[in-house]
Amino acid sequence: MRKSLYWKLTLAFILVAFITTALVAVFIRITSADSLSQLIIQQQRSSLNQALVDYYSTYGSWNGIANAWQQLQSQSGPISFMNGPSQGRGPAGGGRGPNSRDLRGLFGLADESGVVIVGIDPYNPSGTKLSANFLDSGSPILVNGKQVGVILTSNQQLGFLPDEALFLEHTNQALVFAILGALVIALILGIFLARTLTLPLRALTAATQRIAQGELDQQVKVTSQDEIGKLAEAFNRMSQEVVRVNQLRRRMTADIAHDLRTPLTVIGGYIESMRDGVLAPTPERLSLIYAETERLQNMVGDLRMLSQVDAGELALNPQRISPKPMLERVALVFEHKAEKQGVTLFVDAVEPLPEILVDEARLMQVMDNLLGNALRYTSPGGKIMLSAQPANEKLVLTVKDTGRGIATEELPFIFDRFYRADPSRHSDTGESGLGLAIVKALVEAQGGRAWAESVQGKGTSIHLEFPVLE
Repeated sequence: MRKSLYWKLTLAFILVAFITTALVAVFIRITSADSLSQLIIQQQRSSLNQALVDYYSTYGSWNGIANAWQQLQSQSGPISFMNGPSQGRGPAGGGRGPNSRDLRGLFGLADESGVVIVGIDPYNPSGTKLSANFLDSGSPILVNGKQVGVILTSNQQLGFLPDEALFLEHTNQALVFAILGALVIALILGIFLARTLTLPLRALTAATQRIAQGELDQQVKVTSQDEIGKLAEAFNRMSQEVVRVNQLRRRMTADIAHDLRTPLTVIGGYIESMRDGVLAPTPERLSLIYAETERLQNMVGDLRMLSQVDAGELALNPQRISPKPMLERVALVFEHKAEKQGVTLFVDAVEPLPEILVDEARLMQVMDNLLGNALRYTSPGGKIMLSAQPANEKLVLTVKDTGRGIATEELPFIFDRFYRADPSRHSDTGESGLGLAIVKALVEAQGGRAWAESVQGKGTSIHLEFPVLE
């Protein structure tokens, strides 16, 4: 359980929430006492300032202020943060109640010239002349718009009254409750989000395990369009492709077995009959056996070449080829066969055309396969065109016929190995089902691309695209 992504995500959310709220709580705890102390000092200083203004307005000077200082401080308090400043004036003795604050040593007084009247620390006793910088840090006393003195404030720590201490305690308790509440919310959100994130992953894991057990056709539900949703879509496409390739592999195995069995049966039957004396070994029968053997050799050769292409071990001899002369040579090879079938074969290539770097022998093998198919499916009176056209720094060679065409649903599979659009057509027609697979393999092995276009009843075009030479 501790290794589960579900719990890792949940604990991560809780940890982030705890660290965040704890840092905020510590910051508030550290600053709240200081902020409260500053607020109280500001309130006390404001009350003392008013008392001193009243004193100066009454007497016109600071004479006797030192003796009346304690009384004035008493008049400036007692002040409670919770209850607000008290405006009552204390007795001359400056008596204090339970909520009274001892302000002795907290405030001092200097006259307008900077001479200390009431000191706040041993370093600035009465009569000391203060510097301008020190005076600037004090609070000026203004009477009728004229500065008559400066209130000095000590740096000593201010003690809190019971009500103020209770306020800080309540603040700390609220912070603790806030941390606990944040943790609860983080736990709920963490569980929800972790569940949302891990459910699709669990589905993918289960589907992957079923594929490993041999159940290849697996699809998972796509519930989002984020990275996990895209992963699910990619998994579904992969599963479909695995199923398709597996079906193709099974069909290819069956086709290989069928295509090998037919000539072997013929050869075995004739040899057995000759051995038993049922048939005489005439030249015609030996020629038939030789033809079937040759078919087997060709099929094995094709399969070996495809395996070499798949392994990247096919030997190639690339050289510069001019497209139009090459197409003319191909047309010349098949011209006689086309005339015998009543099919018109011509070349459509307008110079200048860019050269391509290919293995000429392999390219001739490709064209041989394509023209053989075109002649096989083009009726007398039809046409076969060999063309070459440049397109976007590529050269496209095309073999186009006016035969019966290929059904739209069959078109994506015609380059698959042993694929036959007509399942009833077996090897007795001389086809192995590897022709177009060899075409695609040889073209791609030389950096090209092969694809087909067809309209049923009107003909088929096979396109070969190669990079051009500068």
